Amino acid sequence: MLYLASKSPRRRELLERLGVPFGVLDLDIPEQQGPNEPADDYVRRVAREKAGAGLMDVMTSPGAIVLGADTEVILDDQVFGKPADRADAERMLRLLSGRTHRVLTAITVLDAGREQSEVSESLVTFDALDDGVITWYLSTGEWQGKAGAYAIQGHGERLIRRLEGNYSGVMGLPMQLTAHLLRSFGMHP
Repeated sequence: MLYLASKSPRRRELLERLGVPFGVLDLDIPEQQGPNEPADDYVRRVAREKAGAGLMDVMTSPGAIVLGADTEVILDDQVFGKPADRADAERMLRLLSGRTHRVLTAITVLDAGREQSEVSESLVTFDALDDGVITWYLSTGEWQGKAGAYAIQGHGERLIRRLEGNYSGVMGLPMQLTAHLLRSFGMHP
């Protein structure tokens, strides 16, 4: 059986689209970038840690396969995780305004005998955001719990001028890469 090691409702929704039955593991994995840890390594490590912790929870389940994922917004090698509060979200949106940033989503799938990982990278260019647009977006509350303080699948789509890459990867689970990894574990999305 497949298990999703994530609290993200977006990941659940995306994984459901693949038509593979799965359970959800509610894990509390710290998402803290280490000192001098490159952003790319950080995203991969967190996905691997989520999957590994999930596997520890379901080791007694025969044939358990666990999927862990992490998505981060990166601008100038700085990771923009989930904002601590509204002021932090505003700071992030102002820094992203009119600029192109990277969105990395790392996926790790593992079972008791093997591990495979993939990374989706997308480039997202924000429109120049004036005070009114930032105030409006913050008032939606959509920024809460979202890397980079925005959700591409919601009102945040209005902030984006250009996307190069994978839309579902920016949402939190790149569908093509996920399907590829699951097939390599004998699942048929």
